Amino acid sequence: MAAAAAAAAAAAAAAAAEVGKRVLDTGWLAARSTEVALTGEQLTTTDPPPADPEPTAPWMHAAVPGTVLGTLLKNKLIPDPFYGLNNESIIDIAKSGRGHYTFWFFTTFQCAPAGHQHVSLNFRGINYSAEVYLNGHKEVLPKGMFRRHTLDITDVLRPDGKNLLAVLVHPPDHPGAIPPQGGQGGDHEIGKDVATQYVEGWDWMCPIRDRNTGIWDEVSISVTGPVRIMDPHLVSTFYDDFKRSYLHCTLQLENRSSWLSDCKLKIQVSTELEGNICLVEHLQSYEISVPPNSVLEYTIPPLFFYKPNLWWPNGMGKQSLYNVEIGVDANGFGESDSSNHHFGFRKIESTIDGSTGGRIFKVNGEPVFIRGGNWILSDGLLRLTRKRYMTDIKFHADMNFNMLRCWGGGLAERPDFYHFCDIYGLMVWQEFWITGDVDGRGIPISNPNGPLDHDLFLLCARDTVKLLRNHASLALWVGGNEQVPPVDINKALKNDLKLHPMFVSNHTTKSPGKDISEDPTDPSKYLDGTRVYIQGSMWDGFANGKGDFTDGPYEIQYPESFFKDSFYKYGFNPEVGSVGVPVAATIRATMPSEGWSIPIFKKRIDGYINEVPNPIWDYHKYIPYSKPGKVHDQIELYGHPSDLDDFCEKAQLVNYVQYRALLEGWTSFMWTKFTGVLIWKTQNPWTGLRGQFYDHLLDQTAGFYGCRCAAEPIHVQLNLDSYFIEVVNTTADELRDVAVEISAWDLDGASPYYRVTEKIAVPPKKVQQVTEMSYPKTKNPKPVYFLLLKLFKLSDNQVLSRNFYWLHLPGKDYKLLEQYRQKQIPLKINSKISISGSGYKVRMSIENRSKKPENANVSTMNLADANGSDRTGEEAIQDGHSSGLWGKIRRGLSITRSDDNVRTVEVKGADSGVSFFLHFSVHTSEPSSSQDVDKDTRILPVHYSDNYFSLVPGEKMAIDISFEAPQGSTPRVILKGWNYHLDHAVTL
Repeated sequence: MAAAAAAAAAAAAAAAAEVGKRVLDTGWLAARSTEVALTGEQLTTTDPPPADPEPTAPWMHAAVPGTVLGTLLKNKLIPDPFYGLNNESIIDIAKSGRGHYTFWFFTTFQCAPAGHQHVSLNFRGINYSAEVYLNGHKEVLPKGMFRRHTLDITDVLRPDGKNLLAVLVHPPDHPGAIPPQGGQGGDHEIGKDVATQYVEGWDWMCPIRDRNTGIWDEVSISVTGPVRIMDPHLVSTFYDDFKRSYLHCTLQLENRSSWLSDCKLKIQVSTELEGNICLVEHLQSYEISVPPNSVLEYTIPPLFFYKPNLWWPNGMGKQSLYNVEIGVDANGFGESDSSNHHFGFRKIESTIDGSTGGRIFKVNGEPVFIRGGNWILSDGLLRLTRKRYMTDIKFHADMNFNMLRCWGGGLAERPDFYHFCDIYGLMVWQEFWITGDVDGRGIPISNPNGPLDHDLFLLCARDTVKLLRNHASLALWVGGNEQVPPVDINKALKNDLKLHPMFVSNHTTKSPGKDISEDPTDPSKYLDGTRVYIQGSMWDGFANGKGDFTDGPYEIQYPESFFKDSFYKYGFNPEVGSVGVPVAATIRATMPSEGWSIPIFKKRIDGYINEVPNPIWDYHKYIPYSKPGKVHDQIELYGHPSDLDDFCEKAQLVNYVQYRALLEGWTSFMWTKFTGVLIWKTQNPWTGLRGQFYDHLLDQTAGFYGCRCAAEPIHVQLNLDSYFIEVVNTTADELRDVAVEISAWDLDGASPYYRVTEKIAVPPKKVQQVTEMSYPKTKNPKPVYFLLLKLFKLSDNQVLSRNFYWLHLPGKDYKLLEQYRQKQIPLKINSKISISGSGYKVRMSIENRSKKPENANVSTMNLADANGSDRTGEEAIQDGHSSGLWGKIRRGLSITRSDDNVRTVEVKGADSGVSFFLHFSVHTSEPSSSQDVDKDTRILPVHYSDNYFSLVPGEKMAIDISFEAPQGSTPRVILKGWNYHLDHAVTL
């Protein structure tokens, strides 16, 4: 038996010694440092903790990557800080002292290098400093949350391959305290360190009690030969109007041996075609000698490409990615190291627009009208999984967004975040760790000179650039949020991130005569050189460009206000926000019953309503749906809410209208006044109740679909200020031979207003006013009515854009919709299902079966005709460049089966009219009892091709739904709506 164990250990050690990287993300233990009497040397030699500790022991199973709070929550030693008021029961580091959140993390790994192999231990992120012990040997990791650490551990690995690793992690040096009134960044002390600043709390976030202390990013070991590859920099340049392109690469080769290493450096560039076919476009090798114990910088001769497949932002084209594989072989050793990257050929330029004063972005020579959002981070406990990142980024692509701004008080986002932005076409504005609130402009004013250690800040910034610069989605660097970095840091960043001459905006790609060799410095030798650096979020083409507080506002608005020329003065607004209450099921799932009470509506003497939320909603940063003195309560427009479900349903109506109007209003001024807008913000890193399009549980609000509608690349919309119909064409092609069908519907199911416009053409990147929507000016218009707009091709009636509004006459409200809830309108629902392992793809086809009014000549064009082949989330990943990568994984793990039987559910009703505000949700089919009537049975996340939609009489629509079901569950899809109160379910 001992021989078998020795053989198994030897086999494991041999396997671990294979060249490559191995992530250490399992088997970690943790313990509070004050509860462990042993030293790091003892823990990693004679007295390691037990692999399966007792519940009463100081050691516990740890979350790595993760934080101390994440580990404590994993072991149920603290309540969920994001549930109700639980966070108030968790001791803050300001009261406990830093020692309380100083933790040991321990694991073991198998690795025994052979021959001339070298092994590195890599930490991609530790907050904030640490001591590392490996087999009794100690190394100190210096401070800084946003820096990588690499240790050569070759000489301290054990011969038997069983290695003991302990890491003592210390919190930030200046964790600060939370004033009784809260505030933006607490007492601002965290700004003295180079770390996340949101952790002291903000007006949208509770304080994080451990300040995100922990091994918060990937830990790995890398086995190489004598020479390893470091930080390859990939750059593409273009000529002849993007017909000719060159791929540039500069890298460092480190020779860890004590002899000259003669090497062969290889680079292979390939792209995936349809199916599993891989096209190798380049395979080159170069003979290089690397001196002993040194680092050699080497620039690969540029590789030529003719008409490469370009990477485009979401809504402008495909996100084509090439696989770049770099390897180095050392003579006498063989493979020494390798590095793989997904790379997109594209050129991003950014200047200040002369006519609007706003910053303008061009990708591959085409201007991009920016419609996107502000991003803090995915989760406040840094539970940053690849799967969650994929959902986060796909959600933003589903909203038709094309940019995310990584706010300066949050993270330098991780490679997985950028990977999915590359795949889904989200351009990224990455900010460094400066905020006006904490760094010299807050109340009270503090840290006017930023962090204490400027050299550390710059080291972290440069390391972050090296980590992220190869991602096609990364569009620009920004010094700080509503503040510029201190003078010396700002000067250094401007110099470090200066543009290579080929990426200065006046450089042209159209001249066929200019040869690549004329430029004295290869662009890949720059730290970046391909993206602009802007010193602050309100400078140089953002807000008023001068650093004054001219972003915002951040609260409820009248929908028509967004269309007024006076609403916002400047060309690019980096932050404008509003409400964001989630669905009622999320409130119940994230709060105890005392948090289910809705705000008290107090009517003021001037007629405005002041909403008073319960203490739990107040703690979760609720933004009211009224702005006394300026905006009447937008929920009250639909009638006073009776309970939580009624409140949240009406809130979704407002969410949809609010955010659709925001984006449509901005788009109405596309290129004439505005160059872009970023909504504050798209989601919350906890269970907050403001500024979000999906909640922390990953369920979308109706505002999500309002944005999805408004940000279509080709779009028809109603200007809510002028009541003119507008057609938006954000694409590079002229929109020809199209027309708009306009139909108004009353609450009785009649269509008193119908017309089809003449043939129209819309130039590229233009908004064209088409005609006035004059129904309110007709004789006896109804006080509440529905409006359906369809932009369609005259040649085949294909619907290019569909937009449905509910409207009231001036001075009226939506209270008539209350009685409309009693309408019983017949529906027919067909479902078709495809299952692959735990993944489901469902197409739900819905038809409003009520009769059309006899006098209506409304067309039978349905959105299903145009969008019937809309890709769902999983299908989108299988298409194009991702087909091989993701397809191979899925085909290897599961067998796809399709249910060819179309299942039909009919909802009976004798009334005629609009099926209003329908929305699907997906649930497990667990039986309910009276005791668990409020149990959350939702399956999340779910991707819907549309939701919160309405159908006029005779209209059909197809909705694609994709999700992963929990093991052992039987999913069911439920349809509800404004006038559908029962669960109309399809069991899958």
